Amino acid sequence: MTIVRTPPLHQFIANLPKVELHLHIEGSLEPELMFALANRNGIPIPFDTPAAVKAAYDFSNLQSFLDIYYQGAQVLLTQADFYDLTWAYLLRCKTDNVFHAEIFFDPQTHTERGVEFDVVMAGITQALDQAEQELGITSQLIMCFLRHLDEASAFATLSQAELWKHKIVAVGLDSSEVGHPPEKFIRVFAEARQQGYLAVAHAGEEGPASNIVDSLDMLKVDRIDHGVRCVEDPTLVARLISDQVHLTVCPLSNTKLKVFEHMHQHNIVELLRQGVSVGINADDPAYFGGYMNDNFNAVATAIPVTRQELAKFTHNAIAASFCSQDRKQQLHSLVLAYVEQTEAGG
Repeated sequence: MTIVRTPPLHQFIANLPKVELHLHIEGSLEPELMFALANRNGIPIPFDTPAAVKAAYDFSNLQSFLDIYYQGAQVLLTQADFYDLTWAYLLRCKTDNVFHAEIFFDPQTHTERGVEFDVVMAGITQALDQAEQELGITSQLIMCFLRHLDEASAFATLSQAELWKHKIVAVGLDSSEVGHPPEKFIRVFAEARQQGYLAVAHAGEEGPASNIVDSLDMLKVDRIDHGVRCVEDPTLVARLISDQVHLTVCPLSNTKLKVFEHMHQHNIVELLRQGVSVGINADDPAYFGGYMNDNFNAVATAIPVTRQELAKFTHNAIAASFCSQDRKQQLHSLVLAYVEQTEAGG
């Protein structure tokens, strides 16, 4: 009988407490759930089996992914659908030792096809509240504007969120980066900040480093999603370090979408060692081949990294999270205790 031994770093990663700050809830729609919801709602999808869906996840760039991403979202219609989607993700969080998650959702993906904003929010928040009570997983919700749509649509979405403002901590900006620069949304982000929302934005993934600078200066964001192309601008890197602007990096997503051809080429560990606040996240795990542990393992397998550096990814994410100071201290203590325990154990 062959005994398969788990590499020591993978054992360490499995039990390392984690915080996820870059997760699109629609991107956690696994093929099996997609089929179940399509059947429940009578929605035709152009695949015969979950395996056929997986086979279609061969992306050449961000747009080729988005095309199938929006197609998959068509099966989400009812409060129960959004609850099932979110609860399935939270169960994966429990498995991967994710203790806090800040989750993106794209209301325009649903309201544009007639699903009411309230339906989306009711389903997602039902699952988030249940997870805090039953799983001990805290969370925050971030409402993203789709950058390929116009400013008026973003303003309409901001207005629809008014009754749910107590459940949404921040606004974000996602979808196609190329051709849709940050300045397109200066006014809506200014209004959101005026209303008390924090702000984040996808920048420096497919788009240039200047999009990161513009997101910081024009949109006044609190952290940058992706941001790996910051290395094109040494002045920007120095600014990220001095201001401790956090980058929510998604390694498997970056290689799946050809931002990096191979994981060993990824710059996340180098950025960490330079003093940039970076963290590891899953982005759209159903489409990119992995949740949090998978992303940590992919980095640790391809790039020489220490236990302390892996723990630093979590400490960075905790510090950059939007949870309370008390919760941050709890999470930091969890990580410190775990690292001390593993070091004592050899």
